Amino acid sequence: MRTPHRSTRADATPLRHALTPHRSTRADATPLRHALTPHRSTRADASDRFGRTSLLTRWGSPRGARERDAGGERAREARPVGGIDDFFDGAGGSRNVRGMSGSKVRVAVLFGGRSAEHEISLLSARFVVEMLDRERFEPVLIGIDKDGRWLLQEEALLLGAARDPRLAKLNRTAPDVTLDVHPGASGDATLAIGASERRGIDVVFPVLHGPMGEDGTVQGLLELAGVPYVGAGVLGSAVGMDKDVMKRLLKEAGLPLVPHTVIRHAQWERDRGAGIEAAAALGEVVFVKPANMGSSVGVSRVKTGVAGALEAAIEAAFELDLKVIVEAGLERPREIECAVLGDPYDGAMASTPGEIVVDHADGFYSYAAKYIDETGATTRVPADLSAEQSEMVKSLALRTFEALEGAGLARVDLFLDATGAFYVNEINTLPGFTAISMYPKLWAASAVPGRELVGRLIELAMARGARKAKLRTSA
Repeated sequence: MRTPHRSTRADATPLRHALTPHRSTRADATPLRHALTPHRSTRADASDRFGRTSLLTRWGSPRGARERDAGGERAREARPVGGIDDFFDGAGGSRNVRGMSGSKVRVAVLFGGRSAEHEISLLSARFVVEMLDRERFEPVLIGIDKDGRWLLQEEALLLGAARDPRLAKLNRTAPDVTLDVHPGASGDATLAIGASERRGIDVVFPVLHGPMGEDGTVQGLLELAGVPYVGAGVLGSAVGMDKDVMKRLLKEAGLPLVPHTVIRHAQWERDRGAGIEAAAALGEVVFVKPANMGSSVGVSRVKTGVAGALEAAIEAAFELDLKVIVEAGLERPREIECAVLGDPYDGAMASTPGEIVVDHADGFYSYAAKYIDETGATTRVPADLSAEQSEMVKSLALRTFEALEGAGLARVDLFLDATGAFYVNEINTLPGFTAISMYPKLWAASAVPGRELVGRLIELAMARGARKAKLRTSA
């Protein structure tokens, strides 16, 4: 669907689907071991950067691992890993997490936000809340309006809202909510609701997409408050949001990228001709994107030979961001997606890959194709790939997760071109959780249904929070 483009640029680094098969007891879940960076080891449980091993080294997890002091040294115990259940039973989240009261875990679900993806966030929150196991978790629903106010929301209103993002809205007359920006005397996190109510929370599940939510800003606030939260930390969230910085790190890690160029608004204002020339040099068809936006908001497919089209697309992207990415189009690309679940401390798993098949007038997986047009795109789970290609997708997803400081969850999007070359497109550190979103679909196809998936993400967050709470805060 995209025009062919050949390039000799250094950043055009295709990766063919040749990968030595690894041994695993599951075909649809590939573990990322404790260390993915290349190293040499004679240990029986050592793994290479592709995770090709049947053992996972775990360090300090509540179950399936032990720590002991032996002459001041910690000793590790490795145990065999089979399917994803075995993996997670030994990973960083115990299935028996408890809240401050010793019973249910109180989960603050954050949604909405100040970005152009506000409405999609509401639909994602609806799915997360529906999937919460009420025998284990007690939700506190906090909607962030487009002015940045935190408002207590009613569950009935959220669950009863329309699934069309154009109709999704917050109750803006609800009580204000404020999070204490420092831990309480007992180390707990507290919300002030309205004028008089105070309520403790155990963990935050940010279901926020785009700037002011997925980009490290909210994560920084939660760090100050000392409350565990689902998803990547400040750094991982920030680099995952900024497509420019993301691509620099991926290139440094040796991951395959399509040719691209970056245009900053200040440069554009001084010399837009230079920006147009750099973008047009990428090929006959390019994609123009705001650097810090998701859900295909502000993305345009442009034929560079059409007079004024490229300039108009760049101007439109600058309405949403001060930095724009222009990427070369590929020859008949397939859009492949892979979900990641886990933690760099204990290891991560890659799901079976899926594919997005677009049939929309925009010619690509646009916002309208995703969320407005019910027939704009279809999903194939699993994707129609060979076993070798599937393993390559999982490997690329896990390497991307590691290179970009992923934690908890991510969806990694790739292109597969007509020659069989894979390219990493981007990571989504807080991927969509709507009824049609690929992240929950991919895990459902990998034997992790929605309710269990949401529970595992909360467990991982609380385990990571417990580990960080033990760190020294003085020299």
